[in-house]
Amino acid sequence: MALNYISLGVFDLAIASVLVILNGALSFCLNLGLERQLLIATFRMIVQLALVGLVLKTLFALSSPGWTGLAALVMILFAGREIMARQERRMSGFWSYGLGTGCMLLAASLVTVFALTTQIRPDPWYDPRYTLPLLGMILGNTMTGISLGLHSLLASLVRDRNAVEAQLTLGATRWQATLPVVQTALRSALMPIINTMAATGLVSLPGMMTGQILAGAEPMEAVKYQMLIMFLIAGGTAFGSVIAVLGAVYWSTDARHRLRLERLKSP
Repeated sequence: MALNYISLGVFDLAIASVLVILNGALSFCLNLGLERQLLIATFRMIVQLALVGLVLKTLFALSSPGWTGLAALVMILFAGREIMARQERRMSGFWSYGLGTGCMLLAASLVTVFALTTQIRPDPWYDPRYTLPLLGMILGNTMTGISLGLHSLLASLVRDRNAVEAQLTLGATRWQATLPVVQTALRSALMPIINTMAATGLVSLPGMMTGQILAGAEPMEAVKYQMLIMFLIAGGTAFGSVIAVLGAVYWSTDARHRLRLERLKSP
């Protein structure tokens, strides 16, 4: 069945942008000082989305595994950078960037390939029309989970340093001594996706499902795709967060089971 969608023109977008202008006016009237930030954010969004649209149009036309893989790699590298940029206490050296990027590469790539080859099965399986949007949705949520998990872990290690070192002194291994902070970090990492899954449907209609319905898809087909996406996001977030948190524990301790927080950069 061919999908029927309503095309938007420049004038339609201009009308909608009036709402952003009203936000700026509200900020000015209440002396919030957000007008400049709002203007810059709006301009960046427009430019970035326009460029993404052009790039995706080209990639869809080429349908090349090499170009699709390159685009996916760029997305993952930027996601890894964002993870470490959000940390109050950052790791030093290669770990500062390598841990987040490696976890994103492993978790998001495996989950995306799993979905493409077992559930969606496009022809060819690397079709960028399916690969890149799917990867983008998984990356965005996995990035949030990993970022929250690392932030919680590193902050807890600094805050509870005496308790952890006391356990190590009494003969506990680094994994045993850090287990409470690891559990707290993983709860922080997984709570957003749990809340999202609990509220999806009754409280909110997710973007992918809404987009498919607006494009003319049958509601139940849109629902099934949204269920698939939520399952993939949950799996990717959990997988990536566990690897990242355990990797951070490995980095912040040594083989002699000592806590090495001097490796952290000052906040």
